[in-house]
Amino acid sequence: MTKERLISLDVFRGFTILLMTIVNNPGSWASIYPPLEHAEWNGCTPTDLVFPFFVFIMGTAIPFAMPTKHFDSGVFNKIVVRSLRIFCLGLFLAFFSRFELFGLEGIPLLTIRLIIAFAAAYALLGNFTLKIKTYLVLGILAILLFLAYSKIEAYQDARIPGVLQRIGIVYFFTSLLYLKTNLKTQLIVAASILVLYWLLMAFVPVPGFGPANFEKGTNLAAWLDNLLLNGHLWSVSKTWDPEGILSTLPAIGTGILGMFIGQILNFPITKIEIVKKMAITGIALLIMGLVWNIIFPINKSLWTSSYVLYTAGIATICLTLLYYIIDVANYKKWTKLFLIWGVNPMIVFFFSGIIPRVLSYIKIQDPEIATEQINLQTYIYKFGIATCFENPLNASLAYALSYALFWSCLLWVFYKRKLIFKV
Repeated sequence: MTKERLISLDVFRGFTILLMTIVNNPGSWASIYPPLEHAEWNGCTPTDLVFPFFVFIMGTAIPFAMPTKHFDSGVFNKIVVRSLRIFCLGLFLAFFSRFELFGLEGIPLLTIRLIIAFAAAYALLGNFTLKIKTYLVLGILAILLFLAYSKIEAYQDARIPGVLQRIGIVYFFTSLLYLKTNLKTQLIVAASILVLYWLLMAFVPVPGFGPANFEKGTNLAAWLDNLLLNGHLWSVSKTWDPEGILSTLPAIGTGILGMFIGQILNFPITKIEIVKKMAITGIALLIMGLVWNIIFPINKSLWTSSYVLYTAGIATICLTLLYYIIDVANYKKWTKLFLIWGVNPMIVFFFSGIIPRVLSYIKIQDPEIATEQINLQTYIYKFGIATCFENPLNASLAYALSYALFWSCLLWVFYKRKLIFKV
């Protein structure tokens, strides 16, 4: 049995997903305003808050989804299946542009890929019995992993880690921890994870590279990624992954801190007391993150312990403000836009990753060069949007906002028809 939805939490989730959609879909990756880019390495921009915010929000939602701590084999199976469904949604995105069939090319091949994508979305987001969900997700996972390690050329370097994959893993561990332990134990586990990760990264020598370090490609997390997932890592780095194996450990800490805030929101005390506790917690986390940054730099790609505390602190402060404005002061008229995004995050995550891949695959003749072709996404941006702006930064942002507007219209239809897609 779930509790009534907390509007401020849905709004926070909606804002986060909306921001994610904007930063992930610029008109041109060469023209982006600095706040909409990730930090080069150490540091944290507004864009670097998106992923930890979503992990934090997922943790916060757990006490609302499971207000009664009941654990048995049925509950465990539900957690496993939900975690795997999230994982497979992310894994599928890495395979979408790789599917091949009977030597097809062009629009026929794209049509087949889209049919497979809609079938996968239906299988992973559809409302079936737990038994059917289990068979479907295990079947999809087995197929994708088989393709990844089959040595078939099209799939041999398909990326296995990813954003949704990490979210699925974090959900699994945080849910079990919530159901099997009390609040004090959860905080001890979170602190232990963050300290352990720091000790590993700061003091364990890196085989083949030498002393422990926090640099690109030569740190312990990068070494482990390359050792266990060689050939299946982020295409930009190739030898390490920002959603890699070891750095998923502190991400669980982010989920636990979100879960801690979720339990504060359920304390049997007045709403004003809840606001005070959350505000104090958020400020304390933020300060601890900044202090730890002195010896363990805030870094998204490494998901450092200081990054966990810093981003969890900002997330807590943001949620505190929203909770006060929406649930305490009861000022809700402005929330609709964010609500329609916040109640359907997975459908946005999945298909906002599919659509750019589709637009990039469709080729049309370049109006400026008769002998060349450009993809449809470039055509829309270059000849439909960029011509309206002198500043390429504004043009690129306008494209991202237009894409977000498209999704807003679609999500509004889903919201009015009460279509909510859940894993």
